Amino acid sequence: MKLLPLKIVVIGGGAAGFFSAIACAKVNPQAQVTLLEASRQPLAKVRISGGGRCNVTHACFEPEALVQNYPRGGKALRGAFTRFQARDTISWFAIHGVPLKTETDGRMFPITDNSETVVNCLMKAAVASGVELRIGTLVSSLKRLPSAVGKQEGFEILLKSGETIKCDRLLLATGSSLIGYKIARELGHQIEPPVPSLFTFNIADQKLRTLAGVSVNSVQLRLSGSGNSQLEQTGPLLITHWGLSGPAVLKLSAWGARILHDSHYQGTLSINWLPSLSQEQVRQQILAVKTEWAKKAIALHRGAELPHRLWQYIIARAGITTEDRWAGLSHKTLNQLVQELTQGQYLINGKGAFKEEFVTCGGVNLKEVNFKTMESRLVPGLYFAGEILDIDGVTGGFNFQSAWTTAYLGGNAMGISN
Repeated sequence: MKLLPLKIVVIGGGAAGFFSAIACAKVNPQAQVTLLEASRQPLAKVRISGGGRCNVTHACFEPEALVQNYPRGGKALRGAFTRFQARDTISWFAIHGVPLKTETDGRMFPITDNSETVVNCLMKAAVASGVELRIGTLVSSLKRLPSAVGKQEGFEILLKSGETIKCDRLLLATGSSLIGYKIARELGHQIEPPVPSLFTFNIADQKLRTLAGVSVNSVQLRLSGSGNSQLEQTGPLLITHWGLSGPAVLKLSAWGARILHDSHYQGTLSINWLPSLSQEQVRQQILAVKTEWAKKAIALHRGAELPHRLWQYIIARAGITTEDRWAGLSHKTLNQLVQELTQGQYLINGKGAFKEEFVTCGGVNLKEVNFKTMESRLVPGLYFAGEILDIDGVTGGFNFQSAWTTAYLGGNAMGISN
């Protein structure tokens, strides 16, 4: 008896959806692979990521090191990255005509510096692989079909148009959209509550905001949230007209996403502006400057390698005026200055946006997914990929890498007949 070809549906036309559909169609050319995307413009997030350049992945090629960049999901991804990691992503795109380049911070972009290059690559690869793309197709609901003798049960998808689609296997790559969570929940999966990740901090200090545009190459941030939880990050910082941004802040927001959400984005941020020095080294450096520039104004002769405007702001926080001279610096005020330089306290009073990324933590509980195949442990024939899972990475190409990895594994597993 001739076996009918597998009917496979992928819901979600983002990076994970396209990559899984392509992988599935390539591993099983006889399968009928259909990709459903609700919007009229698929791969929308790919288009705008990295400021329109698309940060495809990160030049980190050891799974043990790679997983350190995922506040949630790192443990589950450890094995997955041994099967498909950044090196494989680079190879895949190169084979498909999109060579990538590495920037000094490890981020990788197409050499064209244009996200449309990646979009066109995925679209062409999907069509060439025989994937049927259905754009502007909204899913209303889904139900499992009763199993027939000798045949694995499948799924019936009801579209908003009233049309129904039946399939043998289904992959959800719906990102953080409500319909994906709704379907997964109705099929018995637990959804970890989604909350924002990767965001900037609103700081309730108007004088700090006047320094908008000032950046520091390396600071150490420590967050005190609800309870006794404390988190730390070191890296570049940018002062903005609403507060603080930059890689150190974004990474801290990712690791502290749930703490900050639970505290309604209120908390205390400690900033060490000179993380390469111990507090005692800072003190000795200030004393040396005091001796050398005794008759000079503190505001004009900096005691630390910081932008001039930032130095003036910090000494004002320590109670030093623009007229004060180094010779008149009291022991008490010196201690206050050292404190401000190494443990300055700033009140967070809300979160800002990070326009280049729209990342949430939360999603399908990872214990309910087999990370060798990305198949549900609860529902045979159901697979997941991308941000619908409770996985999120810090900024730098890590969220795309988890999407490529989970999509590749899920797509290949779906396509293999059994």
